[in-house]
Amino acid sequence: MQNAALAELGLADRWSYEAIEVAAEDFPDRVRSLGDEGFAGVNVTVPHKLAALAVADRVSTAARAIGAANTLTFTGAGIEAENTDAGGLIAALPEPPGGRRALVLGAGGSARAAVWALGNAGASVSVWNRTAARAKALAAELGVAHERGGVGGQPLPLADYDLLVNCTTVGLGAAGAATTPSADLSPLPLRADSLQATQIVVDLAYGSSATPLIAAASSRGARVVEGLEVLVHQGAASLTIWTGLDAPLETMRRAARGSRTADGTG
Repeated sequence: MQNAALAELGLADRWSYEAIEVAAEDFPDRVRSLGDEGFAGVNVTVPHKLAALAVADRVSTAARAIGAANTLTFTGAGIEAENTDAGGLIAALPEPPGGRRALVLGAGGSARAAVWALGNAGASVSVWNRTAARAKALAAELGVAHERGGVGGQPLPLADYDLLVNCTTVGLGAAGAATTPSADLSPLPLRADSLQATQIVVDLAYGSSATPLIAAASSRGARVVEGLEVLVHQGAASLTIWTGLDAPLETMRRAARGSRTADGTG
């Protein structure tokens, strides 16, 4: 995706984007060495987003408020940290979330970014997590509500919300397995027949085809946003930070769809 964008921008002869695997204990030293090796910046994925914030010399307002960074830039003044997860989510939505009631599932780095982004954009946000204490702590820290439903086998009250954002890394099974109105979206406490055509449903997980949540929401007539679309907007924002140029969204979208794989949430 990024390399396709660099080619479109005429930078492929001087820039390239590559994957670097690094163990958690090696992360700070490895990152500090990248600037000297000629890297302009890096995207950071789980589980290093908190460490990325800690290693930075300068931190953006968004990254500091969220408590995690997914984009680092190497400059003469040191390492700068940004979080494009937040802006990527808002940019991927079909309409602004202001005034909507939003439910965020999860309490990790992606959920933190979603909660902050939606709240900052004017939505009324509640957060739920399988470990209630984590959701409660996150809600208190970011000044949002804690959804107390979904315990004891009871489904979450999805009808109370206009916007649902799944930030969990829970594997929901084979794509397309939960498309009937009565299907349980196990292991999350969701029922497909609670989804409505008036809702927007976002699943940050993505794979070779639609996740069960996206498939179920589509079957109910809801507007859906796949995780791959959010990824494109996150990546575009990072690319603009590094190059100072407007990222070619459609080129990045085509490349991402052409190489989509069966794993994860960024």
